[in-house]
Amino acid sequence: MGTDTNSHLALFDGRQIRKAFHAGEWWFSIIDVVEVLVGGDRARKYWSDLKKKLAAEGYVEVSEKIGQLKMVAPDGKQRMTDCANSETLFRVIQSIPSPKVEPLKRWLAKVGKERLDEIENPELAMGRMQDLYEKKGYPKEWIDKRLRGIAVRQDLTDEWKQRGVTSSQEFAILTNEIMQGTFALKVDEYKQVKALARENLRDHMTDIELILTMLGEATTTKLHRDRESVGMPKLKKDAKDGGAVAGRTRKDIEKQSGKPVISPENFKQLAVKAKKLKGSEG
Repeated sequence: MGTDTNSHLALFDGRQIRKAFHAGEWWFSIIDVVEVLVGGDRARKYWSDLKKKLAAEGYVEVSEKIGQLKMVAPDGKQRMTDCANSETLFRVIQSIPSPKVEPLKRWLAKVGKERLDEIENPELAMGRMQDLYEKKGYPKEWIDKRLRGIAVRQDLTDEWKQRGVTSSQEFAILTNEIMQGTFALKVDEYKQVKALARENLRDHMTDIELILTMLGEATTTKLHRDRESVGMPKLKKDAKDGGAVAGRTRKDIEKQSGKPVISPENFKQLAVKAKKLKGSEG
């Protein structure tokens, strides 16, 4: 299959399951689902054996409906991953003896319905995302900026799609142009600074890092519209120029404050610091 998708992370029973919106519905990483059901380090081998078993037992229609989509792997890189939509996944997990099968099926059905609801009313998606960040322990002020950043990013990616961007590689190239201009770091390099692997970089940014990211992306969107740019060469130039605007702001902040904007701290460290600060205020 190998089609480019809009990928996300979902949580079931405290475990991350990668999902991607493809062909009008959610597709889920099968290996992540198997890991939830069987636990331990044997999920990959278990899934390999189960695929052979399904084929041997004549479940050809199941194997034919399993596709490969690009998703972020544990090393932070986009890799092809066995995926299935809810209907096919139901058939797969029925073959796995686990007490979590029925709760997982209910969860899958709920996730599918939520996406349809969100298409009709995008505010629902923002509300659910806010609840998720609150449950993870993020402070309200940070959540407000993160949600605003998501809206700015969505506006930008919509422009890219309308102006000729079709592959995840092109999205990554343009994103790196903005990040390089803003922070003098590509996404993977920035993740290394914060000691991240599979995690979403923006979920580990400080307030000022989020604001500068928004500035770079919002400026790039404006340049696309003002210049009526179409095609990768022009979009890449806009992204470089948009990132440079945010980069100059970052340098000015650093000059005035005497401290670097880029923080090596990830969310776990930031959360600990926030709790200590709250405790001292009390």
